[in-house]
Amino acid sequence: MSCFIWLLSIDRSSLNKENLFFSFLLQLRCHFTWELLVEDTEMPDLENRILEEIEFLDTKYNAGIHNLLAYVRHLKGQTREALESLKEAEDLIQQEHGDRSAVRSLVIWGNYAWLYHHVGRLAEAQTYLDRVANTCEKFAAPSCYRLDCPQMDCEEGWALLKCGGKNYERAKACFEKALAAEPANPEFSTGYAITIYRLDGFNKATQVSDAFCLQPLKEAIRLNPEDAYIKALLAPEYVEEALTNMSSQTYVFRYAAKFYRRKGALDKALQLLKRALRATPSSAFLHHQMGLCYKARMIQIKRAANWQPRGQDRDNVDKMVRLAIAHFQFALEQKPTFDVAYIHLAGMYIEAGNHRKAEDIYQKLLCLTSLDEEKQQKGHFHYGQFQEFQKKSEVNAIIHYLKALKTEKVSLTRDKCINSLEKLTLRRLSRNASDIESLSILGFIYKFEPCVGLCADSSEPQACFGFCVSLSLCPSPAHSLPLSKINKDF
Repeated sequence: MSCFIWLLSIDRSSLNKENLFFSFLLQLRCHFTWELLVEDTEMPDLENRILEEIEFLDTKYNAGIHNLLAYVRHLKGQTREALESLKEAEDLIQQEHGDRSAVRSLVIWGNYAWLYHHVGRLAEAQTYLDRVANTCEKFAAPSCYRLDCPQMDCEEGWALLKCGGKNYERAKACFEKALAAEPANPEFSTGYAITIYRLDGFNKATQVSDAFCLQPLKEAIRLNPEDAYIKALLAPEYVEEALTNMSSQTYVFRYAAKFYRRKGALDKALQLLKRALRATPSSAFLHHQMGLCYKARMIQIKRAANWQPRGQDRDNVDKMVRLAIAHFQFALEQKPTFDVAYIHLAGMYIEAGNHRKAEDIYQKLLCLTSLDEEKQQKGHFHYGQFQEFQKKSEVNAIIHYLKALKTEKVSLTRDKCINSLEKLTLRRLSRNASDIESLSILGFIYKFEPCVGLCADSSEPQACFGFCVSLSLCPSPAHSLPLSKINKDF
């Protein structure tokens, strides 16, 4: 019995040490603790984009991208390759910062500690924990294993930025915090400007001059006058100048092409995209942009033919549709969570008259677990349009317009959805002025900005929504909406 108690005490001691060791790891600021939101299906595209940046983007701030590559390779189970990437990052830090490399190395050391912990090499993990602790002590950090400083905020910001749209708001907060400490730091300014540019893209600012990112981009160029990549984002002032610069050409081409497409110069945009594709043929971004160019060209042809293309015009429209479909499909093969590409692909199948394929694409989009509220809203709105105008199902259209309005987030999509739902409801009332369901939905629409009247005191928007929808329950089966089908989803 005494032997058993002795063994048990050893087990408990070992367990306590392991828990203590793990608590130290959790204090580290590195990719393993930053809660980077990346779906498994996004991993191949993320790795491709990281490798493209390493090869084609000329930047002074590239140690962090090797750090991120190490983390991605760890997630893929490639420990040896992950360690090689960390060594690359370490070498770059030494080259760039020399004697001042300790703070910049904290993220690398944290990643080393986590990586060695995962493979059971605890002695090596402890070595890197000790390095972090020594540096934190040197800078009088309140925590033994965590240093709060603008450089660390910047490193976290870059990692979040590279990992996709779900992380952009957090990336913005990181760069804002870093800039608050060092307002004239070129790297912090660059990271902040790019993040704001991406967020503006999410908010559908069609011209950079109308966007919030204009001033941050100008400030970034002031602090980084040779950065062609930043200049390409600041169209139109610098885009031509950026194209004459050999630095980061593949990246310059892609964003210059985006500018020319929005300007309507589709030949120029396609020329630049094709040049960029020669360097990065598997880029989901580039193939999506190619598809958008062919879609825009299709619209140009149809507009010139007064929306009734015949003969050669019809053939050219069909060709543009086929090309757009091919590029959107390829983009989705590379990045299966590319939500807006699903919407554009479905739209092209509608143009081709293939409603079955469009239905399949919309179903895939709406089944994505990675969609945030705004993207769900957009998906349900477009699917509602498809149901209303292609499938001629007013009932299903209303169901998806209402689903799109579940979220309170103010957006252009929400405004379009309210407008579409109102028009559809008024059309139904013109056929039957006493349709209680349509009257209830119309009441819901008019109470929507914000939820007032009956729902003014509700602190729960979903409760408000459910209450308004429940008003449309009606015993008449003639034109009855299957609202139980809606309610079960709320």
